[in-house]
Amino acid sequence: MSQPERPAASAFVAATGFEVTEATGTRVAGHVELGPDQHTPWGVVHGGLYCTVVESAASIGASLAVRESGQFAVGVNNSTDFLRSVTGGRLDVVAEPVQQGRTQQLWQVSLTREDGKLVARGQVRLQNVPLPG
Repeated sequence: MSQPERPAASAFVAATGFEVTEATGTRVAGHVELGPDQHTPWGVVHGGLYCTVVESAASIGASLAVRESGQFAVGVNNSTDFLRSVTGGRLDVVAEPVQQGRTQQLWQVSLTREDGKLVARGQVRLQNVPLPG
């Protein structure tokens, strides 16, 4: 099964290191490699990175879900919980919808370490809006 085309990541998202390996309107998967470039001054990965990856994964999936109707999805709320601090390594990312409606969607996203332990989880509410132009 082929995956729908999606726009290239913005420079901001590309800087996070988030790499998407699967993207459909019902699931987004990928991973992010973590290291010193994403650390706080105290030597752990910055929570803003987790928020960015959560929002990005949910936005990609939600936008693919409504693309055929001439829309894309924009985040209106991002609630991300930081469960474990890490200093580096790979996190696997999985995003799936909780609810997909005509005007809004709700997606949940998990970020797990290679040993399967949950590092962060987020929930993003998105608004379906018309594509520009």
